[in-house]
Formats: sequence, structure tokens, C-alpha cells
Amino acid sequence: MKWKILTSEYLVKAPWAVLRRDKCEMPSGHIVPEYYVLEYPNWVNVVAFTKQNEIILVRQYRHGAGKEFLEIPGGVIDEGEEALFAAKREMLEETGYIFDSMEKLVDLYPNPATSTNITTTFIAKGGVKVKEQALDDQEEIEVLLVSIEETKKLLKDNQIGQALHAAALFYALS
Repeated sequence: MKWKILTSEYLVKAPWAVLRRDKCEMPSGHIVPEYYVLEYPNWVNVVAFTKQNEIILVRQYRHGAGKEFLEIPGGVIDEGEEALFAAKREMLEETGYIFDSMEKLVDLYPNPATSTNITTTFIAKGGVKVKEQALDDQEEIEVLLVSIEETKKLLKDNQIGQALHAAALFYALS
């Protein structure tokens, strides 16, 4: 069922947006003259529990949607970086927390129809705050400590609007 790429052309190549146009042949022989693919770096996110068994959520503005979201912490895996290292780095930068344990929970594709990246979700336990946030210049992140029951209520009430983050929480809490 895999499509054969006949030609490929990059239309945009920027640090956070790479867009290419492929001409493809389907197994049936049908030619798809223009198929657009977004190449993004892989991401990590973390369902993180403190030593007090609270879940670490973050609130931040997302310009694409034009509103604030409650999310789990995470970010881009830098080139040459292992996913686990990226998860630990992102947690320290965004929240100031380190953890007794962190293990892979699930890999999810944000939008496999048009995007190339994978998001690896980790579950972290035993978190303690060891420093203040070290945010990027385009980040303004509020850290929230939320009980498991309140997190479940937020999910039930559709207050976690980022699909990958809601899915990660459902995996972790199931």
C-alpha cells in the first residue's frame, strides 16, 4: 500500500516549518500530482508526577489557535539527541523539576496524513523542583500542580485541548 515518490520539491525550509510537494504513484498506478507534506522534528512530552503524586501541567499561549492551553510539558528533540535525554532536558527547562524515574509510555503520530514527525510520551515519577524555569525567548509557561482527580475532571470537561497531550494523559491514567 506504500506510495512511490516520483518527484519531491521543497517549497519552504525554515527552522520550524518545512513544506514539500511530492508527486506520487499509488500501488493501483494512479498518479497523485501534488501531495503536500510537513516535515517537523520529532517531539517529546511527559506525564509527570511529583513526589506528592500531583501531575505537572503547564499553561501557555498557542498562537496557531490564538488561545491558552493546559498541557503537559514537552518540546522538540534536538538533532542528535535521544528522546529520553530531550524529555529530561525539557522538564528541567520548562518546570525546574527532576525525577526519580522516567520511562517511555507511547509513540504517537501528530498527523500521519501530512506530517513526518513522531511524539514520544514519557511517564515520570518522583518529581522534585530543583531550580527555576529556563525558558526559550518565545516561551511564557505557567507551571501548575494538579491532583490526579482534578486532571481526570479536566479531561472529562474537555479542558485539555491539545490532542496529543489529552491522549498521553489518557494512556498514563488508564
